[in-house]
Amino acid sequence: MISRRAILKTGGASAILLGASAGGAALYAHGPGMAKARAPWAAAGTSFGDPRIDALAYAILAPNPHNRQPWMFELVGDDRIDVYVDLNKRLPETDPFDRQITIGFGCMLELLSMAAAEKGTRAEVIPFPDSQPQPRLTRGRVAQVTFVPDDANRDPLFETILARRSTKDPFDMTKRVSADALNQVLAAGTGQLSLGGTTDPDRVRELIDLAWLGWMIEYETDQTRKESIDLMRIGNRAVVENPDGIDMGGVEMGLYKLTGIVSPQGLNEKGSQAYNIGIDMYRDIIHSSMGFAWITASENSRLSQIDAGRDWVRMNLAAQRAGLGIHPLSQVLQEFPEMAEPYRAIHTKLGAEDGVVHMFGRLGYTRFPAASPRWPVESKLISS
Repeated sequence: MISRRAILKTGGASAILLGASAGGAALYAHGPGMAKARAPWAAAGTSFGDPRIDALAYAILAPNPHNRQPWMFELVGDDRIDVYVDLNKRLPETDPFDRQITIGFGCMLELLSMAAAEKGTRAEVIPFPDSQPQPRLTRGRVAQVTFVPDDANRDPLFETILARRSTKDPFDMTKRVSADALNQVLAAGTGQLSLGGTTDPDRVRELIDLAWLGWMIEYETDQTRKESIDLMRIGNRAVVENPDGIDMGGVEMGLYKLTGIVSPQGLNEKGSQAYNIGIDMYRDIIHSSMGFAWITASENSRLSQIDAGRDWVRMNLAAQRAGLGIHPLSQVLQEFPEMAEPYRAIHTKLGAEDGVVHMFGRLGYTRFPAASPRWPVESKLISS
C-alpha cells in the first residue's frame, strides 16, 4: 500500500491514478470547475440596484466557522437590513453555545460597514436589538443595520477584502514572522477588545502543543469529528452543488474520492487510511506555525462575540495586506466537555483566566489559496 505520507508529499493522487480506470480519470478531469462556487467574489463590486445589497455582496465574503454562511437578510423599507441566523447552519457539537457562529456574524457586519463606507454611507449597526439570547441563538434578530447618508471615512483595509484568505496550508518554516508584521496585524483592531500575539520561538512551541492537543481531541471525539465530516464537500462537484461547509475541492481531492482513498465513511473510521491522512495533514499545518495572534474579552457576552468577529476580520485583512498568512485554530477554544482541560490551559497561558479567549490563530508565510466557495448574495435575502 502507498503510505499516506507519500500521498501527501508527492502529489500521490496522480500516482494513484495508475490503479484507477483511465475512463474514470477522464470523467473526473472533465467534471465541474469551481468558478460557479467562487462567483460571488467576482460579483462583489457590481451594482445590484440597491446599495444595501451592494454592501452585502462584500459582507457575505466574511470568514465564518466551517464556512456555514449562517446569515439571512431582510430588506426593510428603503434603508434598513434586519439580520437573522439560519438555525440549521449552527454547529451544536463543536460550538454548543453558538459563540463561534456569533463571531462569524461580527466578521460579516464589519465587512458590511466597510463596504457601506466605501460608497459614502454609514452603516449604523445595533447588535441583538431585541435580546441577547443565551445559551443558544434564537430566531430573533442578530442585528439591525440602518444605512445613513454620510461622509463616512473610507477604511483602507477595504481594498483587501477580495484578496482575503484563511490560509490552511503548512507555513514556510524558513521564514520568520517579524515583530513589525505581527504589530501590523494587532494594530488593525477596533479597540473594543484585547489583541495579543507572539513570535517568540519558545512560546510558539508551547502554543503549538496546545493547539495540536485541541485539534486531536476534536478529531478523536466521535460526535465532533462526525459534525465536521458531515460538512465536508469532497470534490469539485460536491462543492459546486453545496458551496458552504468545508471545501475539499480540487483535482487531487477529487481523485482521492474517485479512487476511494477519501470518503466520509473512511474519514470517520478510526485507524483507516483516510482518517490517518487527516491527522498527517493537520500535524504538518499546526506544527509549521511561525507565530500566533489572539483576541480576549473580559466577558463572554453576545456583544463581545460580535466585537471579536469585527476585530478578527480586520486582523485577517491586515495580515493579507502584509503578505502574511493567518489561520484560526479554534478547536482548543471550543466548549464541549471533552475539551475542558486544554480550554482551561490556553486561557491560563493567554492571561484570560477570568475572561474568554474568543479567537486564536496561527501566522506564517505560504502561498495564498483560492477563494472559499460562497452562496450568492441573492440566496441570502428573505422574501417579504
